[in-house]
Amino acid sequence: EPLPTYDEVLVCTPDTEEEEVELIVRRALSYDSQNQKIYCLLGAEKLVYKVSKQLESHFFRLLQSSTVPDYRFIIFCNAKAHNSYVMTAFDTYKVTIPCYSKTEIQAYLNTHLKVPCGTAPVAQAFEEPYQQNIKFIISNQAGMGR
Repeated sequence: EPLPTYDEVLVCTPDTEEEEVELIVRRALSYDSQNQKIYCLLGAEKLVYKVSKQLESHFFRLLQSSTVPDYRFIIFCNAKAHNSYVMTAFDTYKVTIPCYSKTEIQAYLNTHLKVPCGTAPVAQAFEEPYQQNIKFIISNQAGMGR
């Protein structure tokens, strides 16, 4: 499956605004969401109280008026953030994901993020026995083309 697009994921910070949260909830619960996209809020425990309340309000209001029976909306929160309003508001929907070791995660990614033969010349720049679709290259000097 393709990686998520910009309209499917909202990475939350304390600066995330109500409009951003409302927009992703609307996308997830709209009739157009039946195109099999999975909408996600990442780090939702970082939302400030006011935005968290609006998330809850928009979600349940739109859920009641939605005609989409099989929407796909996932809220990711840090399990240690017990004082998060989002975790309390959506507690009935809570699913605990098992923790995996770094080795298990790397093995999973190595088997699922392979570059098809003869494609992605950028991935071929890495001298590894396997080719992956995703690589992170970090530079201390921004904008230097690295």
